[in-house]
Amino acid sequence: MKILADQNMPLVEQYFADFGEVVRFDGRKLTPEQLIDADILLTRSVTQVNSELLAQANKLRFVGTATIGVEHIDTPLLTAKNIAFSSAPGCNAIAVAEYVISSLFALCQENATSLNGKTIGIVGVGNIGQCLAQKLAALDVTVLLCDPIKHQQGTLQQHVELDELLAQADIVTLHVPLITTGEHKTRHLINHSRLQALKPGTILINASRGDVIDNQALLAVMQHGAELDLVLDVWENEPDILTELLEHVRYASVHIAGHTLEGKARGTQMLYEKYCQLNGITATKTLDDFLPPPAISQLSVSATFTEADISRLVHLIYDIRRDDGILLANLASDGFDSLRKNYPLRREFSTLTLTGDSPQLTALKQLGFTVSH
Repeated sequence: MKILADQNMPLVEQYFADFGEVVRFDGRKLTPEQLIDADILLTRSVTQVNSELLAQANKLRFVGTATIGVEHIDTPLLTAKNIAFSSAPGCNAIAVAEYVISSLFALCQENATSLNGKTIGIVGVGNIGQCLAQKLAALDVTVLLCDPIKHQQGTLQQHVELDELLAQADIVTLHVPLITTGEHKTRHLINHSRLQALKPGTILINASRGDVIDNQALLAVMQHGAELDLVLDVWENEPDILTELLEHVRYASVHIAGHTLEGKARGTQMLYEKYCQLNGITATKTLDDFLPPPAISQLSVSATFTEADISRLVHLIYDIRRDDGILLANLASDGFDSLRKNYPLRREFSTLTLTGDSPQLTALKQLGFTVSH
């Protein structure tokens, strides 16, 4: 059996080698010829799985994407060809939520402000938005949720309309899928008029899809003096991003918000489990079989640890300013895709086990740290 796997997917050999030969490919350069005699295709969001790509896929029986979004997959085509398909919803929800939290604490440090009392608007309440909201419940903030689809379905009672949320929020963080047409279109959801409507000093974070914000409009409002703190992990036209925007962004990164070791490996595991399920195979492998121990695994938190110390603990595990520095120093020489491919190791809050008698342990557990009593 021939198994084609994106070169940036971790642990594919560990999970899939028992089923056949694993062959790696560059996600942006995969050709139809490479799919000849391939039985399994494991991909990420940079690969467009369409009729052109599958023109010579004579044996393909399973396609998996280790991502939440599926807009790069022609799923009706796969159904027509009787090719099984699976995505990995929620695999990187924890990672993206922790990216947002790291950025918020970093901005508060640099702006000499506090998160206490702030209103945070979450636009898109899928796996990531829900995870972020649950973590933010540990902090003294007000959370507004906007998801018209879930509201119409009756699964989000506390829905706030987007323009109302934008008017009220001190912080706006975007976690919607890319939808290009229809009533719930999200391409350029944040357009010129909505950017102008944001309050001075608003923090605007995009860790969803680059096209959700009109990047040219964002550049224009920033050049005309808009007072926004921007955190951008995703960009229109990746990897050829609008570099003129960089000087106006507080923290910039190369579409890596979800790229913890756990998040990426969780995606691979979910595809392995789905393939096993479809083929009547007992799934016996888990992340614990393969992930290395974290560099710092245990820490004692004393009674003198306060809410003000939480940011120090968050940045001990992950500080977004590292990734901003990597992009600014190396984008011109290495390029967007190379930086993404060679993204340094990052772990999740849960890899740190906390002990002690601080009253903040409950909040730290809510944020995602492991607490041992």
